[in-house]
Amino acid sequence: MTRVSLVLAALGGLMSVAVQPAFAADVKVTPLGSHDGEFCALDRAMIFEDPYGTRILYDAGRTVRGADDPRLGRIDGVLLSHAHGDHLGDIHAAKANAGDCGKPEFDVTDTPSSNTEKIVVAKKAKFFVGGEMNSFFGTRIPAAGGDKAQVITLRFGAMAKLGGVSIWSVPAAHSNGVSPAFLSGDLAKQMQANGLTADVGPPGGYVLRFSNGLTVYLSGDTGVIADQEAVIQREFHAKLAVLNIGDVFTTGPATAAYVINDLVKPAAVIPSHANEAATKDGKLLPNTRTAAFKEAVHIPVYLPLSGKTMEFDADGKCTGGC
Repeated sequence: MTRVSLVLAALGGLMSVAVQPAFAADVKVTPLGSHDGEFCALDRAMIFEDPYGTRILYDAGRTVRGADDPRLGRIDGVLLSHAHGDHLGDIHAAKANAGDCGKPEFDVTDTPSSNTEKIVVAKKAKFFVGGEMNSFFGTRIPAAGGDKAQVITLRFGAMAKLGGVSIWSVPAAHSNGVSPAFLSGDLAKQMQANGLTADVGPPGGYVLRFSNGLTVYLSGDTGVIADQEAVIQREFHAKLAVLNIGDVFTTGPATAAYVINDLVKPAAVIPSHANEAATKDGKLLPNTRTAAFKEAVHIPVYLPLSGKTMEFDADGKCTGGC
């Protein structure tokens, strides 16, 4: 082979390497809490990033610091399990680490709009909701400057695609009342005076299946339901679960452990909605609900430390950041 041929062959090899697409085989999960590196009382929000780049925000709540929170980056889809203020977002903090982990301070009022709606509009994201929330937000998103087409109806049993991610809506045992704080006019005043909320259909959770095959169960706020075995485990075979453990409003640690050990049976679980300061300096505190849950569960429990990205393979095994 001549020198010219060798050079051309070498250049061809370099070009073939250069055009190969970069591909990370794992799903990235990044919690967005109130205090950097901690798992705190009002932490709900998480970003799930598919290996091919689709980014989905789950239950923005109060701890995403508005639509311009730099932690968000590009958001392609937003999931809302139900419309309670700690998930929809009636308030949020202007800066990180405000107040205590057990009692964060939120100094920005989002009502009568919401933190979630402002994020959906600013990011031009698809907004997946169940129950009667599609008609509610189908009116509110355009009023906030977005497009009604952004609101995607996803009731129980339905499936939608976003990039390489399949999204199913699944049941949850909870409630779904919209506070009068999110409304305006005489209706809001009358509801407030009578202690009423506006029902927008049943609450829910989600199942996400990513392009690498990983299937994730997002419980929403729920008690124990038969669907956790019949649907989440037997139909979807979820390998990673995000489960609420805070008691009173959802399953407590012992019951949540039963859900994981006997019903869902995933390979790993991320606790959520603990309603407590679960960590200090990123370390799990003893004598907490989160510690009790971890002790009772037979699989790896990964704490959702704010801003710390975890990576999971198709089998639910943590491959980085845990």
